[in-house]
Amino acid sequence: MKSEVSDARNVAQRGLDVALPPDLRALLARSIQQARRTGEAGARQALQSLAVDRPKPFDSMSLRDKSLRNRLRMSGRQVGDQRDRKTPTRRIDHLAHEVVYEHWHRMLFARFLAENGLLRDPEHGVDLSLDDCRELAEDAGVDPREFAGRCAEHMRLPEIFRRDDPELELSLPPETRQELARLLDGLPEAVFTAPDSLGWTYQFWQAERNEEVNRSGVKIGADELPAVTQLFTERYMVLFLLHNTIGAWRAGNLLADRTDLAESAESEEQLRRLARLEKGGGYDVSYLRFVRGVREEDEDGARTGPWRPAAGSLPDWPRDASALRVLDPCCGSGHFLVEAFGLLVPLPEAAGEVVEGADVESGGAVGTGSVRDGLGGSGQCRTRYHFRWASGSRLGDGGGGRIVSSGAASDQGAGIPGQAR
Repeated sequence: MKSEVSDARNVAQRGLDVALPPDLRALLARSIQQARRTGEAGARQALQSLAVDRPKPFDSMSLRDKSLRNRLRMSGRQVGDQRDRKTPTRRIDHLAHEVVYEHWHRMLFARFLAENGLLRDPEHGVDLSLDDCRELAEDAGVDPREFAGRCAEHMRLPEIFRRDDPELELSLPPETRQELARLLDGLPEAVFTAPDSLGWTYQFWQAERNEEVNRSGVKIGADELPAVTQLFTERYMVLFLLHNTIGAWRAGNLLADRTDLAESAESEEQLRRLARLEKGGGYDVSYLRFVRGVREEDEDGARTGPWRPAAGSLPDWPRDASALRVLDPCCGSGHFLVEAFGLLVPLPEAAGEVVEGADVESGGAVGTGSVRDGLGGSGQCRTRYHFRWASGSRLGDGGGGRIVSSGAASDQGAGIPGQAR
């Protein structure tokens, strides 16, 4: 059972170590920004063809088109489009953005699912590759990307792929669909298997709008807020925050037990080596910072007191590693959670707690493992670790799975980076 959790940790770390290279990051940025420009123009054209911006529908429109028009106009009001005060037309800027956002990201995320072995045939429940999608789409007489998107709709992703979404029901012009397909096909497989790619898609989508808002100097309002706040947190920032919260908590516990080392350590690096997790290939807390305390006899800003974590020792946090809980209230693509997984899994074992076992199902399902406090036989504190896998393989079979999202939930007690509960 221990080996299964160790396998999970090693697989997670392998995935986290392979970030998207700069050349592919630049290609992804160009493709996404071009997709937004092309898509918004095409979406406006499609909306205008249904008279969504006009006070009345065209006389030639069918009942189905009139119904879709009404639903789209309702969506437009919900996202902030208002009637133009100078003309009888209605603005469709926000709605045009919503339309292309839905269409492009359904295509993009379906490709993410397929490249990671997570796209499934809704009828037979088997994994689908991109080649499978092309073959089945040809038999059905539809576009392969459209087919992949439909398969994704049947998966457990109701908030991403909504079957009753009028924005997706609206057909983009053929030339717009072709250009979006060309941009998507121009991205290599490596873009979709790098662990940080999904996070970059959020930032690149808003990149040009972000520059526009910053150049304008306008007061930030509801229209500008997404463009200036949807920013991807790069890995070194994530590591700094995790190492100086969870890592600081661990270092504080260790130094409380090793007061001699808190006095005698010669450098921060020596203390970082002390806080390193040795099990399962090791985990370095390389961004963890320490400072010396101040003694009464210190002069001219000198510090000769005992070492402590710069972020503090977080004494109000639980003493046991298995009582920690990490919460990211604005998780985006789950980048903090994925990185936290690589730190949380070995932490209880490094603290002397005994791993009971893990049961992780294949195909992206969720499994749980239990960690018991075995120090001196005191306590029965248990923690459940949740693994979501981008692989059809089970833990321990040597498969090449990658963690794409993770979290930890405790049966009792909680600690949050930056906040103790």
